[in-house]
Parts: sequence; structure tokens; C-alpha cells
Amino acid sequence: MEHTQPGYITMLIIDGKKVSLDLKNELKASVDTCKAITGKVPGLTLIIVGDDQASQAYVRNKANTCKEIGMISSVIEMPAETTQKDLLETIHALNNDPAVHGILVQQPLPEQIDEFAVTLAIDPSKDVDGFHPENLGRLVMGHLDKCFISCTPYGILELLGRCNIETSGRHCVVVGRSNIVGKPMANLMLQKLEAANCTVTICHSATRNIAFHTRQADILIAAIGKAGFITADMVKPGAVVIDVGMNRIEDPSAKSGSRLVGDVDYEGVSGVASAMTPVPGGVGPMTIAMLMKNTLQSFQRINGL
Repeated sequence: MEHTQPGYITMLIIDGKKVSLDLKNELKASVDTCKAITGKVPGLTLIIVGDDQASQAYVRNKANTCKEIGMISSVIEMPAETTQKDLLETIHALNNDPAVHGILVQQPLPEQIDEFAVTLAIDPSKDVDGFHPENLGRLVMGHLDKCFISCTPYGILELLGRCNIETSGRHCVVVGRSNIVGKPMANLMLQKLEAANCTVTICHSATRNIAFHTRQADILIAAIGKAGFITADMVKPGAVVIDVGMNRIEDPSAKSGSRLVGDVDYEGVSGVASAMTPVPGGVGPMTIAMLMKNTLQSFQRINGL
């Protein structure tokens, strides 16, 4: 899809909804093939602790996507007062269950539970979120065929590849250093891959004059968690801009009284960028699609396919 700014530039809108739909159709065909060969299908178990409504919505969405592509999903709901010991025992049982190929513990977790201890408890071969240090370490070392890549960075790589964005040798600037997006994203873009192989700069909250760095980017990936942080004057003309942000802001004109926006000022930056992801409908749909892809890969590895 293209968006034209009068008299200036034709911008490619990177449509994550369409790409994720294409990918899910491909995954469904692969799941059908796996079932024909083995008589089994991939299984993903989702654990949610507490009654956070946003987390419940995310888990339902993931479970529904499993169903769409023919995978088995199960949801384990645990009360907010669950102890860390009880949660770790549940994870241990799933690690030893041959019908479970992927384990996902929905975050955030209640304050009495150490999120890192939970991450360590998941068998790296079933860590389809790609958060375990073993998977992150393999990513850094370039052993991508033996690890799971965090779903959001993996989804961005998929978008860049399927939209034929030229990346090799380009300067990629990542704004944000979280363990979920920023750090794995930067490491992924360094790899000798068709949709990566970049020179990479990471900016974060302590970076001085972030705009100086972002204006050098051929590919700018914003994952800082601040609505509209990246403005047009911070973007190099013709840059590809990937907006990871999901920020809810007040909007009296919306029926709900609020709306979702990204970390990028979409209206302003769309007049400068050559390609850009919208929010919503850009990176978000890809994250769940890549979770499905990771679960399928786990099944294939476990079954020698």
C-alpha cells in the first residue's frame, strides 16, 4: 500500500496485517503437513497469572491464532496470589510434557514473582518467546538455526524481507534497549542475513542528542515506549521507519475515549520516510504470527522434521 504526501514523496505503508495473514496461511499449510507426517500437531501452552484485562486479551488473541492455523493451545489461569514456587512447578511439568512444544508466561507478573527466575525455568527448547539467556546467547553468536528469536524483532525482520527493503550495508538505528525488543533487534540486524547485515547503532534514555543519531539512519526502529517521540526532524529523508510503540492516549473523538499510537509521529514522519509501519496494523500482528512460527519450529525440531 502506498501513501502520497502532496508534492513530496510516495511512501510505502508496510502492512503488517497483510503480511501476517500471508504468513499464517503458510504456517497452516505447514501444520497440516506435520500432521500428515507425524499424526501430531504443535502445542502451545499459555500461562497467565492474575486478572489483568490487557494480558487476558493478549492471551485470548494468541490462543485464537493457534486455533486458526490448526495448532493446539491451552491456557492455564493462575490467581494473582500465586507463589513463585507454584508457578515454577507448573512450568517444570510443562517442560516434561511431550505434547507441549511451546511455553509462554504472559507478562507482567505479580510483584511476588521474579520474572527472570520464570524465564530461566522454561526449557530453552520450548522458550518460544525467545527470552531465555541460552536463546539470546545463540542469537548473539549467530546460531540462528538453533535458537528462538524474540517474536517482535523476528517479525520486523520478516516485514523487511517480505517488503523487499534493502538492508545489507545500511545503517540501522534502534531506539530502545529492552531485553524484549531493543537488544535482540540490534543483534539480529547485525547478522549476515538477507534482511539484515546492517551497521547498527543503539540509542536509549541516556543517549545525548538522540536526533543526531536517528538522522543518520537508513532504517530507524523506534521501541522506546513514548508516544510520538520520533518526529519528522529526527528522520533522514527516504529512511525506512519501523514503529514498535503501542501507546494508549486520550482521544475524546474516539468512542472509547482513547486510541493507540506509536513511538513515531506518523503524520509528520510520513512526509519524510520512504516506508513506514502504521500503529496499529504494523509490527503488532507480526509478533503473534512469529510466536506461531517459533512454536512450529519447536515441533519440527523435537520431531526431527
